[in-house]
Amino acid sequence: MQVDWAHFTPWSSLAGGLLIGAGVALCVLLAGRVAGISGIVGGLLRPRPGETGWRLAFLAGLLAAPLAWGLFAPLPMGRVEAGLPLLAHAGLLVGVGTRYGSGCTSGHGICGLSRGSPRSVAATLAFMAAGFATVYLARHLLP
Repeated sequence: MQVDWAHFTPWSSLAGGLLIGAGVALCVLLAGRVAGISGIVGGLLRPRPGETGWRLAFLAGLLAAPLAWGLFAPLPMGRVEAGLPLLAHAGLLVGVGTRYGSGCTSGHGICGLSRGSPRSVAATLAFMAAGFATVYLARHLLP
């Protein structure tokens, strides 16, 4: 394995990690809520009184962040090497996994692990193992 030194960005990666950590900590400290995206969106689908405002603000921030970044630097171009049917199936599998896992990777992997949740440790290990197995299968065993 070789590192692509031309595209290695340790400082922006560190800054992104610090911003995510600060956002998660502020969400817990100020709202008393875990910053898991599936839980935030799920709460909008079944709104409770007093819960909608902060959820919409959180999602607006997620959408506004790349727009704000684009004012100062070019946005990185993503490349997806899959067709629409494969992406649709992948999205459905992620959605089903999120329901079965009682949360998404951000909720368990970032928020749950930092709180020491045993359920989040198990879920994150399962997410990672499934990801490793999928990449190995797709890259080495399938044509």
